Amino acid sequence: MTATAGAGRDALQAHQAACRDCRVCVDAGIIPEASPTFQGEWGAPFLLIGQAPGPVEKESRRPFSGRAGKELDRWMVRAGFETPEEFRRLTYITALMRCFPGRNRAGTGDLRPPPAAVANCAHWLESELRMLRPKVLILVGQMAIVRFLGPGRLEDRVGQRFGDRPVMVPLPHPSGQSRWLNEAANRARLTSALSLLRELHSSLALPRASG
Repeated sequence: MTATAGAGRDALQAHQAACRDCRVCVDAGIIPEASPTFQGEWGAPFLLIGQAPGPVEKESRRPFSGRAGKELDRWMVRAGFETPEEFRRLTYITALMRCFPGRNRAGTGDLRPPPAAVANCAHWLESELRMLRPKVLILVGQMAIVRFLGPGRLEDRVGQRFGDRPVMVPLPHPSGQSRWLNEAANRARLTSALSLLRELHSSLALPRASG
């Protein structure tokens, strides 16, 4: 490891420790309990950005560890990663809001991350983008897509690539509650998006697993 890479890894670890200790949204009364959730290592060429962790992730502190995560893992194998483990080794996984925002009053789903919480978390994401300099951003769900690409329809984004360094590839959210993939045309868009990721995966000089 070069001195520069070592310093970068140390800086990322310090960043992660500070993020795990963050209580800003609790102190502001936005959420009752802090559970900052993210996963990844220095040198990951892919960076995946979602909306917010769910209740399963709140307990496991591992992004996409519930049912939506199992579907995401299946998508990533279709996208060229050999296994879900390879996907997670090569991808830094984070979200616009780092903590679970809570359930809605009806108990039928999770709350949408409040703007104040997203604003409080923005500097964590900005620091990760600056430190990691990923080659590919995987934008999962409408909130993450709008954050980087501005307002627009999923139908006009999924299946396309945007930007250059990093390349941005939008995906729908893998939640079973989403009805977007009920339409055959949208499933075709997802297939196109995963094909784009497969091409990017094949074109990158990817770090091998240690050991």
